[in-house]
Amino acid sequence: MKYRLNRELADVMGSWLAWIVEREAWLPTLIVPVPLGPDRHWQRGYNQAGLIAASLAAKLDLPSSEAALTRIRETRSQVGLDGAARQRNVAGAFQAQAEFLGSSLVCLVDDLCTTGATLMACGEAGLQAHARGVYGLTVGQAG
Repeated sequence: MKYRLNRELADVMGSWLAWIVEREAWLPTLIVPVPLGPDRHWQRGYNQAGLIAASLAAKLDLPSSEAALTRIRETRSQVGLDGAARQRNVAGAFQAQAEFLGSSLVCLVDDLCTTGATLMACGEAGLQAHARGVYGLTVGQAG
């Protein structure tokens, strides 16, 4: 789904994630996808994490916001980078908007987790914007 749009698959993935949120008894108040940079979003035409997050939000009857978190600088692809290089690559790459996140319990959504560097960078940005807490949720784990 990362390289070929498939809305049906995003809906299935959203269902899987909704099941996890409910099983774990998490109580998020806002669903936020990990953002793509503008260049990558333009090349792809969509954000796969955004599609999955929208499906998850609909299944949980919660709001979702792609505007709550932005990528403020383009980063290189994480493919082939080790953990330390991944952390350096995404450090300071995200900015959260306090008007969306302030006092929210945020569920960050991404398609894949390898080292957790992207989720950690996004979570830090969310907490700096006064989110009450941040969960990270992905469909898969690589490595």
